Amino acid sequence: MDEQRIVDPAEHPEESTVDKSLRPKRLAEYIGQDKVINNLEIAISAAKGRNEPLDHLLFYGPPGLGKTTLSQIVANEMGVNIRITSGPAIERAGDLAAILTNLKKDDILFIDEVHRLQRAVEEVLYPAMEDSVLDIVVGKGPAARALRLKLPKFTVVGATTRLALLTSPLRDRFGSVYRLEFYPPEAMEQIVTRTAKILKTKIDPDASMELAHRSRGTPRIANRILKRVRDFAQVKAGDHVTLAVAREALDRLEIDQLGLDENDRRVLRAIVELFNGGPVGLSTLAAATAEEVDAVEDVYEPFLIQLGMLQRTPRGRIATRRAYDHLGVPYFDRPAPIPIDEIQTTLL
Repeated sequence: MDEQRIVDPAEHPEESTVDKSLRPKRLAEYIGQDKVINNLEIAISAAKGRNEPLDHLLFYGPPGLGKTTLSQIVANEMGVNIRITSGPAIERAGDLAAILTNLKKDDILFIDEVHRLQRAVEEVLYPAMEDSVLDIVVGKGPAARALRLKLPKFTVVGATTRLALLTSPLRDRFGSVYRLEFYPPEAMEQIVTRTAKILKTKIDPDASMELAHRSRGTPRIANRILKRVRDFAQVKAGDHVTLAVAREALDRLEIDQLGLDENDRRVLRAIVELFNGGPVGLSTLAAATAEEVDAVEDVYEPFLIQLGMLQRTPRGRIATRRAYDHLGVPYFDRPAPIPIDEIQTTLL
């Protein structure tokens, strides 16, 4: 089992003069996701007012939107420790039992990619979440006996990019479920400006907005791009990120005006050039682009669909007119597919 980390908020005082982490520490510092933040503020205030642990929380949404950051902020706001682990790291029920028995009152257990928990592990987690008890079996065969250990009250915070893969019993045990949305350009611009300040990088407002528009509404991508643009500015532009410097650096990184990189465009070109715009099956598309099926479905497709460049249909993936325009390829109207009932009638 992978090692778990325990984070003590006392180790990260707000008065720290040099904050090496780009993650915000408090709800007041968090930019965007206003609905989620407002609901969390109420839930945290109510729990602290009753001197009770926070109800179990589940964050879901695309990667890079701040699920892990929000879990650490919740721990800071509640003034409790947080133990960080992930679904794949908990391989056996005994691994989870070891984690649960080391929790203290009001602690937070953060489980990333919670949908990848083994079924046997989930069965141990259910009574722990509902009744704060741990059911274990001691011995084997006829001499085996069941023991129920009392656990301190604690909070489970789960994070997942695939909500549909969560089993219903597990999903229903989370008291609050929050969906994280892609960030609008205005919020992304504030995030870029904040990150630049932490990194002590001089950046012009129009350059911040340029990076915001090309960051796909995802703070993780914005921070990654800003670091590379900062490197370029340090070497080529006297450590000052202007609009011209930002555009030149982004062009070198092959990130276009819509935030698509070369891999995104490669997926679109495969559909347009190799399969005449589609429809093409997911496994065929993955083979044509030398990518894993999960990578195409979870990494590339969501943003392309959001931009209206890709359609998912029962017959496969289809590139839209907007994809043709973006790639600079002439678009020819194709006849609509024959309805399946007409095909069956013809075959009869």
